Amino acid sequence: MRTILMLALFAIVPLAACKRQPAEPTPPPAEQQKEQAPAAEQRKEEPAPMNPALLEPEKLNEQAPDTYRVVFETTKGNFVVEVQRDWAPLGADRFYNLVKNGFYDQAKFFRVVPGFVVQFGIPADPRVAAAWRNRTIPDDPVKESNVRGTISFATAGANTRTTQVFINYGDNSRLDRMGFAPFGKVVEGMEVVDAINAEYGERPNQGMIQAQGNAYLDREFPNLDYIRKASIAP
Repeated sequence: MRTILMLALFAIVPLAACKRQPAEPTPPPAEQQKEQAPAAEQRKEEPAPMNPALLEPEKLNEQAPDTYRVVFETTKGNFVVEVQRDWAPLGADRFYNLVKNGFYDQAKFFRVVPGFVVQFGIPADPRVAAAWRNRTIPDDPVKESNVRGTISFATAGANTRTTQVFINYGDNSRLDRMGFAPFGKVVEGMEVVDAINAEYGERPNQGMIQAQGNAYLDREFPNLDYIRKASIAP
């Protein structure tokens, strides 16, 4: 399955079929808005029913607006990403359809490397993961740089983007030449993104997440922060 960033230089764990991770340099030293309930309490939340449309990805191909905002409601608070379609049209369209149909709801921040990136995009439900596993989109030319706060799709090589994305914690402009094309940027709540729990680093196994979804993460990594809901702002 698709690991998020460039495998060549980073250490993103490959799934069944390896994906690239953003190359991680020498681990940099470095990640509340709202008061949080204890982790055990957070896990009692009942997830919303899965949207059946997510099992038919071939139908989710709406063109995104030129500019749109996505509100992420998370266990650490809220943050907002503004997407500019002209930065990376194919990536912006894919992200729009995923958010609009609830793909990221209940998804965990499974890879958190302070000073580098926070990654998410493997769905809570393994049935949804299976449906999107091979739904790749072609690469967009890199027009913007992977600076702090920008968001890009993870890849396992040329033309392999599916659903995983990462937010840059620092200036990762070295990723530009590797083909990671930012399609938006955090415009509100970057302090929330910085506060996402990093205690597990890169330990969660992406293949296991793909196969078992949140059942695996809740069992093995109970304190992971996650997205309660992601939605297109009016």
